[in-house]
Parts: sequence; structure tokens; C-alpha cells
Amino acid sequence: MNTGIVTGTFDPPTIGHLDIIKRASKLFDRLYVVILLNPEKKACAFSVEERMAFLKALTKDIPNVTVEHYDGLAIDYAKSIGGGVFVRGFRNENDFEYEREMAEWNLRNGDIETILLPAREELKEVSSTTAKELLKAGDAVLVGEDIANMIFKGGN
Repeated sequence: MNTGIVTGTFDPPTIGHLDIIKRASKLFDRLYVVILLNPEKKACAFSVEERMAFLKALTKDIPNVTVEHYDGLAIDYAKSIGGGVFVRGFRNENDFEYEREMAEWNLRNGDIETILLPAREELKEVSSTTAKELLKAGDAVLVGEDIANMIFKGGN
């Protein structure tokens, strides 16, 4: 069985994240979507429980996806599940360079390969930072209907 791993803070998960998850789910028998908890990053707008609920709602119709969270390095998570391939998305040259460097580090330090998927043209401007700003203004266009319902109406 081949295993893919999509990691991130997903604060909040966006339609761009969902696109990468859907595309990656077609490449692997099993795909783990993992919220990495990083105490060095600035405080998140949403709790890990909320982000888990968001991701589970977004991926409920993708049978080979498992949503989890992990407090540690992505390579340690991969080792804890018996290995896999990281799948990362990138929107532009800056993202690509950062992800390329991380891919090299993961290969050198954990012997874990990474696949980089380019963002679709119409999603290149989508980011969690922009999504958070729009959410503050009451606009959930970048997070999708499922998450919008959960945030604005308290539904699950």
C-alpha cells in the first residue's frame, strides 16, 4: 500500500488545501492529512479541534483520507506510521523554493520523498492568511461552504 502525507497548520484549511488533498488522494491508496503543531509559529486563529473538524468536514467524501494532528516534526510522524511520501502544494516561485528546500531536508534527514504539486491557476492567490482576513470581514469564499457553515452558523 502506498501512503501519502499532506501536512500543514491548516489555519484555516482553504479551497487551495482541499484541491491539493483531492489531487493527492488520487495518487495514493491512503492519504494522511496532518495538522502539525508548531509552538514556534504565531498563535493560530482556530484551535486544533476546530481545524480537525474543518478538515474532516472537507474530506468526508474522500474515503482514503485520514485526518490527524501531530506534535512534532513531519518526518517523525511519517516514521510513526511506517513511512510515506510527503505531498506539498506551491503557488509561486517563493513557495516552490521553500518546499524544495524542505523536500531536500526531509530526504536527507528522514529518507522521505516529497512530491510537489503546483496550485491550479485559479487558486494561486489563495492562502490561509488571506482567508483569515476575509473571514474577519464575514467572507468565507476561500474556505468553502462547509467551513463557512461551521464558522458562521456553528454547524457540523
